[in-house]
Amino acid sequence: TQGQIDDGGEALDLGQSPGDILVLSAADTELAGLAGVVARSNGTGEGQGPTIRLANYLKLSHPMSVDVYAERMIPQAKLVIVRLLGGEAYWQYGVEQFAACCADADVPVAFLPGDDQPDESLARRSTVGADAWHRLWRYLAEGGPENLAAFVVYAGCLTGEAVTDPPEPRPVLRAGIYGYGSLDDWRRAQPDGPAAAIVFYRALYQSGTLAPVDALVRALRERGIAALPLYVASLKDTVSADTVRSLTEQAGAGIVLNCTGFAVSAPGAARAETPFDHLDCPVLQVVLASGSEAAWRKGTNGLSARDIAMQVALPEVDGRILTRAIAFKSAARFDQATECDVVEHAPVADRVGFVADLAANWLRLRRTPVAKRRVALVLANYPTKDGRLGNGVGLDTPAATVEVLRTLAGAGYSTADLPKDSAALMQTLGRGPTNAAPLRVEGERWSLADYQTFFAALPYAIRSAVTERWGAPQDDPSFVGDGFNLAVHRFGNVLVAVQPARGYQIDPAESYHDPALVPPHGYLAFYGWLRQAFDAHAVVHVGKHGNMEWLPGKSLALSQECFPEAVFGPLPHLYPFIVNDPGEGSQAKRRSQAVIIDHLTPPLARAEAYGPYAELERLVDEYYEAAGVDPRRLALLRQQILSQVETLGLARECGIAEGEPDDTALGKLDAYLCELKEWQIRDGLHVFGCSPEGEQRASLLVALTRLDRGKEPAERSLLRALASDLDLEGFDPLDCDFAADAPPLPPSLRGAPDLIRGDAATHRRQEPGTTLAWVASSALPPRNDDEGEAANSAPPPRKDGNKWRTNGDAVEALEELALAVVKGEHAPPLQWNATQAVLDQIETTLAPAIDTCGERELAALLTGLDGRFVLPGPSGAPTRGRPDVLPTGRNFF
Repeated sequence: TQGQIDDGGEALDLGQSPGDILVLSAADTELAGLAGVVARSNGTGEGQGPTIRLANYLKLSHPMSVDVYAERMIPQAKLVIVRLLGGEAYWQYGVEQFAACCADADVPVAFLPGDDQPDESLARRSTVGADAWHRLWRYLAEGGPENLAAFVVYAGCLTGEAVTDPPEPRPVLRAGIYGYGSLDDWRRAQPDGPAAAIVFYRALYQSGTLAPVDALVRALRERGIAALPLYVASLKDTVSADTVRSLTEQAGAGIVLNCTGFAVSAPGAARAETPFDHLDCPVLQVVLASGSEAAWRKGTNGLSARDIAMQVALPEVDGRILTRAIAFKSAARFDQATECDVVEHAPVADRVGFVADLAANWLRLRRTPVAKRRVALVLANYPTKDGRLGNGVGLDTPAATVEVLRTLAGAGYSTADLPKDSAALMQTLGRGPTNAAPLRVEGERWSLADYQTFFAALPYAIRSAVTERWGAPQDDPSFVGDGFNLAVHRFGNVLVAVQPARGYQIDPAESYHDPALVPPHGYLAFYGWLRQAFDAHAVVHVGKHGNMEWLPGKSLALSQECFPEAVFGPLPHLYPFIVNDPGEGSQAKRRSQAVIIDHLTPPLARAEAYGPYAELERLVDEYYEAAGVDPRRLALLRQQILSQVETLGLARECGIAEGEPDDTALGKLDAYLCELKEWQIRDGLHVFGCSPEGEQRASLLVALTRLDRGKEPAERSLLRALASDLDLEGFDPLDCDFAADAPPLPPSLRGAPDLIRGDAATHRRQEPGTTLAWVASSALPPRNDDEGEAANSAPPPRKDGNKWRTNGDAVEALEELALAVVKGEHAPPLQWNATQAVLDQIETTLAPAIDTCGERELAALLTGLDGRFVLPGPSGAPTRGRPDVLPTGRNFF
C-alpha cells in the first residue's frame, strides 16, 4: 500500500505581506477565533487600527521557512507574539531566529506559553514588559470571544496604534454548559426524552469553533434526546471533572458522547476514577479528526497515527466505545484581513447522524424492560462446513451459548424452548439452513420485497459493488422461492443464528480476512433481517471471531460506504472474545463499535509425550541406561531409535544434519522430546461463564506461575522457586539445555526415603528434613485414594533414584512437583520460603481471580445488555507473565 512520510522536511513560504502585529500559534482554534475578532471589528468599522497577520508556526518547521518568514515580516512589524505549545524546545530554531531578528530590528517580542502554566524561560526570551507579557498570556489562556477581542485591542495599545485600554482578562470557567446560563435554563428548552451529555474541549468554546457540537446537539434533539453540551478544560482537571459529574448527575444523562482525547486512566496502571463512573452508562468516543475530509474519503486508514493514539487507543483504556469521526479540519476560507487560512472543524452530516443513531439505540436498549428486549446471539462458522458450526477460538461456543441463554432466562428475558444442553443446540442448528446446506427449511425467511427495500436504502457504492460481484439477489444460494433462508432459530425474544459466509464457491480460508471481497446478498439479508424484521435491541457475536468486522472499508472512522457499517448499522454490539488476542479484538472494537467481554483462555497443561513420541522417549531412556550397564544392546537400540526418527520425519525438526554422529543426533533428539513434553497446550476449551475446576484449575495456576511476573518474591517463577529451595544452584529450569547433564542432586535428596504425605488442610508445611523421593526419581506423585498401601507408596522411579540424567528430566520433575504443591497434595517443608511466597500469592490473588472469571463474564454481558458501562481492563496472555488481565469479563484494551 502506498504511503508517505510527512516529516516537515519541505520549506514553505507562507506568502504573507508584512503587518504591524504578527501572531503565531499552533492552535488552529485560537487562530480561527482571532480571525473572527478581526473580521467583526472590520465589520463594525473599528478595523482601522494596526494590521494583524496570523500564522501557524507548525508550517514553519523547516529552517529555511523560518528564515524566509523572519527576514520578510519582522523588520516591518511593531510587535511579534508567539504562543508556544510545549515550550521553547518544540520550536527551538524558530525561537532563536525570531529573538535574533527582533533584537536586530528593535521589535518587541512576546513568547507566551501554549497552556495555562507560566514558563520562565519563555518570559526571559521576551522583550515586552513583564506586566504586558503576563496580560497577553492571560487573554489567550482564558480565551473566549471577549478575551480574544481584548487581546487584539491590547496588542494594538502596545504598538501605539490603539488608545483604548481594554478590560483585564476575564476568567472563563474551567467547565460549564454551552449555550445556557444554568441547568434550569437548559431543562426548559429540551424535548421530553432521555438525556445525553456531550463533552468537548473548552478550547472550542474559547475560540467559538463549535460547528461539530452544534450539529451533534441538533441531531440528538431530532431523535427526541435532550442534549447537554458541556465544555471542559480536561477530564483530568479536578474542577472540570467535578463540574461534569455534578451536571450530568442532575440532568440524569443515560449516555455520554465524549469528544475529548486521551484517557483519565494511564495504560498499565490501575483504572482511575472518571467523571462518568456515577452514571454507569456507555461512553461513546466521538472523533474530531485533525486531517481533512478529502484525505479521509480517499484513504483507507481512516485516521492519522496521531488521531489514533489520542482519540482511539488511549480512550479505550477508559472503556469508551469508538463511534465515528464526525468532523474534519478544513481550510474553510482564506481570511484576507489576516492573510491566514482559517482552519476549523467542519461536521459531516451523515457521520453526525450515525453517532446520534447509535446513541439513540443504546438509550433504547437501556430504557426497554428486560422482558421486551430482543437479543441476537450470532455464532461464527469458519470454515463453512457444518462440522465447524459455532467455531470460536479457545471457546466451547455451543456450551457457552447455552450458558448465556440460561443466564438471560434467569435475568428475566423472554425465552422459550431453550435447548437442554449444547448437543441439543447443535442439533437444532444442524436441522436448519447453514452455509453448507442453505436450503434447509427450519429457520427464518425474509421476503425479496423486504430485502430490496433494505438494499435500496444502502449507498450506491455498496449496491453496485455487491451486484457486480454476486449478481442479482435471486442468484444467492440461500435464496429459494420468494425470499432468503436464514440460519436463525428463535428461543422467545432471544435468537441464536449462524453467521453467513462472506461468499460462496470460493476458498473460505483465503477469503475470511480478504480486505477486498464484498459480501453476497444472503449476507446482507441476514443482517438486514436482524436490524429491520427482528428489530434487535442488541447483537452478541459469541467468540473470536466472526467475519463482519473484516469486511471491506476503512480501518476505522468508517464512512457510510464501508461494509461493516452498511451491513451492521448503528446497533449496540457486545462481543465475548478471548483475552489473549487484543490485535483481532481491536478490529471489532474499532470497526463495529463493539464492547468486548473478554473471557478466559482454555486451561493449559503440559503436553507430555504420547503415542510414538512416548515410545521414542522410552527407547532413548533405555539407550542411556544401557550405555552404563549393557553396552551390547546399544547398537540395536540406536538402530531402532534412528529408524523411528526417520519414519516420523523428525530429523529436520530436531536439527539433525545428514551424516551427523549418532551420539550427537541422539542428544538433539533427547532435547527435542524434553521440549515437546514441556510445551503448554490447551486442555479442553473455556466455557463462557464457567471457571475451571479440579485438575484443570490446578494446571492453569501452575501455568500462570511458570514464568516470572515481577521482581517481588511472590512474583517469582514457581519452578525457579522450587529449584532454589531444592538447592539446585546455578540451575534455571526456564533457561537450560534440556539435553545437557542434569545438575547434581543436593545431598538431602540422595537416597531419599519414600515420600512422606501430608494433608494440605492441616499441614501447610512439612517439618524440616522431609525429603521428596519422587522429585529425585522423577516419578509421578502417589494417588490420594483408598486402594490400599500399594496405591499410597511412590511408584518405581523412571530414572536412577540418586540422580537425574538430563536437565529435561529435572525440569519434568519440577513441573510435577509444582502441580502437586498447587493441588495441595504435598505441602512444602518449612524452609522452602521461596516456594511458599509464590504459593501464598496463588492462594490470595491468582486463585480467587481464576475462580471469579466465570461469574464476572456473565455479569459483564448482562451489564452491557442493560445499556450500562462495562469496565475496561488490559489484555494479553495470562500465562505469559500477565496475571493482571485477570479476572476476565472486561472490555479489554
